[in-house]
Amino acid sequence: MTPPPASSAAQPRPQAAPLLSVITPTYNEAENIVGLLERVESALAGITYEIIVVDDDSPDETWQLAEAYAEDHQRVRVLRRFHDKGLSPAVLAGMELAEGRTLGVIDADGQHDEAILAAMAQRVASGDADICVGSRASDGGSYGDWSRSRRLVSWVATLIARLFLRVPLSDPMSGYFVISREAFEDAAPDVNPQGFKILLEFLGRRPHLRVAEMGYTFRSRTAGETKLNSSVIRSYLLAVFDLRFGHIVKPQLLLYTLVGLFGVGVNFAVIVVGEAVGLGSISTGSEAIDPLPVPVLVGLIAQLLVTFAANNWFTFWENRYQGSRLAVGFGLFFIISAYGLMIQFAIAKWLDIINLVEGPLSQGVAAALQQLIAILVAFQASYFLNVNLTWRRRERDEEQRVAG
Repeated sequence: MTPPPASSAAQPRPQAAPLLSVITPTYNEAENIVGLLERVESALAGITYEIIVVDDDSPDETWQLAEAYAEDHQRVRVLRRFHDKGLSPAVLAGMELAEGRTLGVIDADGQHDEAILAAMAQRVASGDADICVGSRASDGGSYGDWSRSRRLVSWVATLIARLFLRVPLSDPMSGYFVISREAFEDAAPDVNPQGFKILLEFLGRRPHLRVAEMGYTFRSRTAGETKLNSSVIRSYLLAVFDLRFGHIVKPQLLLYTLVGLFGVGVNFAVIVVGEAVGLGSISTGSEAIDPLPVPVLVGLIAQLLVTFAANNWFTFWENRYQGSRLAVGFGLFFIISAYGLMIQFAIAKWLDIINLVEGPLSQGVAAALQQLIAILVAFQASYFLNVNLTWRRRERDEEQRVAG
């Protein structure tokens, strides 16, 4: 079967540039999409506009309903995407396709109040601001029926954004905004397409942008399922870290390093406990490693299991293995870990043979430095292979599944 294209647009572009292009990213919003389109078109009756639905090939065929609606509504276009899925990539894809002088983003779940959309666009088009944000925390805004715990999480997220990014917003977690075409085109080359919140990306990459806010009341979802889960906090913290410190170290590498150190700690703890309870040794038949202490063996196994699990569900969450595929992922991770161990031994032995780090150093210090260099080289090799093979293979498998 011929693989589908990366995306497909069902409608031609409008002949004249409208004041506002509204991008609404969708995934499994079949119960909401038609109602949203009707409300947005009604709210924008006084201005020129286009609506671009960007759907990530929803299993519930949201895209099909949107295309059917677009057949009778010439200002609506649909972009169905098959690869590089995600909220931020979808928004950026829609903005690249858009023709409007201003570009707006609104969720498809109906929780954003479309009544203020035209006013937001006019505020930006007038030149008063580069971005106008629909805010739940500014004057006239409300979080609706959010629980206290959810309000607390939002307050902490806002505090973090203000402290680390100096974002001049009352609601930096908002996904509802309008940006000028000039501001978008200026910031787009530097925006991380995998960023958690696209608004944060624009403001974090271009802190000089002039920002306005317009309050609205956040609605409760009436249909479909929320996309919020335990990974949201992780994704947000990584996004802030990337915007603030990404030029120094990438968040993924930092997580991988922290997980590796945690695994070493688990290994050490298991060895200590194993020796304390009197676990003995076993014979493998190899003179090179016999007798092999059982605590060391159990510690290595524990380290492998813990680091694979933590990397799979934390470091590489977006490409994580699930179900029966976990065995495949762990197998690749085990092979790469063994390869990394061999690299470490080989580098350490080579450094010892050529006496690269001895000289004025004592024998003990030189030996420790050799091991440190070997560990760093092996770590970098393992990281590269796991990023480009173990969890990238998971991504390729998913793409092949979609194509097939």
